[in-house]
Amino acid sequence: MMERKNGMRLPAVVLLAALAFSCFAPAALATAEEPPEDLPAAVSAQDGAQEETTLPGADAAQQDSAAGTGAANPHETIATSVQENPRFAKPQLDIPCRNAILISIDTGDILYEKEPDAEVPMASITKIMTLLLIFEQLDSGQLSTDAVVTASANACAMGGSQIWLREGEQMTVDEMIKCIAVSSANDCAVAMAEHICGSEAAFTKRMNERAQALGMENTHFLNSTGLTDDPAHYTTARDIAVMSRALLAYPRIRDYTTIWMDTVRDGRFGLANTNKLIHGYPGATGLKTGYTKQAMHCVSASAERDGVEYIAVVLHAESSAARFQDARTLLDYAFANYAHCPIASGIVIPPVRVRFAETDSVQPVLSGADAILVRKGAEAPRFDIALEEDLCAPLPPGAQVGTVTVTDSDGDTTVIPLTVPDGAARITTTHLWLRVLRAL
Repeated sequence: MMERKNGMRLPAVVLLAALAFSCFAPAALATAEEPPEDLPAAVSAQDGAQEETTLPGADAAQQDSAAGTGAANPHETIATSVQENPRFAKPQLDIPCRNAILISIDTGDILYEKEPDAEVPMASITKIMTLLLIFEQLDSGQLSTDAVVTASANACAMGGSQIWLREGEQMTVDEMIKCIAVSSANDCAVAMAEHICGSEAAFTKRMNERAQALGMENTHFLNSTGLTDDPAHYTTARDIAVMSRALLAYPRIRDYTTIWMDTVRDGRFGLANTNKLIHGYPGATGLKTGYTKQAMHCVSASAERDGVEYIAVVLHAESSAARFQDARTLLDYAFANYAHCPIASGIVIPPVRVRFAETDSVQPVLSGADAILVRKGAEAPRFDIALEEDLCAPLPPGAQVGTVTVTDSDGDTTVIPLTVPDGAARITTTHLWLRVLRAL
């Protein structure tokens, strides 16, 4: 089967090489499956093979030839922990990894956690924040995927997983993002950091500022790659879930994180996804793997089925296979036991009267989540609407004018605000007299 990206076929010779390698070199594949993707090259050579950043079967000559080619968001806050939320009892799951968390992307509800606030190394999971800042630049119009990025000597000196950029080599932002998201390319991450902020140090400062804005109180970055074993570079499973959810708020990231195999440099350099769930787990949408000797095997895995998406964060697993199995276990539990219940389908929100406003009434809307997470097979929840009865203009945009209380089959409640997005302007004297005259 030919792999596709944006409707284009990969070169047949590249895919045939990958197939031949998988059939006749099982030992090499086993080495590539558990690569120390974030360690410097000198350390990688001592402790194991680097992560495969070309398609299996590519030799050093191909790499050398390719390297010489010149060419406030509702997703930002997750819910309280399961211990504090009686709607979600902590399940008994066999998760051998040291730290883990499972959340709903749409509602922010936490369905499982295991030492979620312990500060631990994060390895290349770091690049979730790097990608988040890139996508925020794209969203604001300050960056374009067609923009050309020139690799500096500093970027080209990165070890670990890389595409072997050469100083002065140029690639588009689109290609750089692909290399970071698919092959965890450290050199491309640094090149993008320098392109956006002028230096990696300035970009790292912005990463820490963004982490604070997201409420990631137990995270600190030292660089844009995770290529460090310094204990001052740390995070938690909970904070990873927060930044993963913020990144997935940009739908286009999935165009990159769901690539299994692709190429850059006009098809002369192959990329293979470090996240094996993309190829083997139904509905997988991302997101990022990581490994160092201190962090061990990590993954922030996301998957979507029937419009419902979850994030499973697994840290400090004993092997690459173990991290993916733990993520599978968590995601399987979520898909098997929970479903989304749209709130709007269960209620009709009436307009609310506002005295002395330009219009007689305004239409409230749900603020925040438009669905709740319910156990499969449970009775439908009850919705109770409460609107303010004595409202007087002017009302500022986003003013709260009521609530919807959702009560599930166990009697637990969730309160969702009702707001008026445009507010309500106060009527002028002229309009007031016109209204009086029309009433005569």
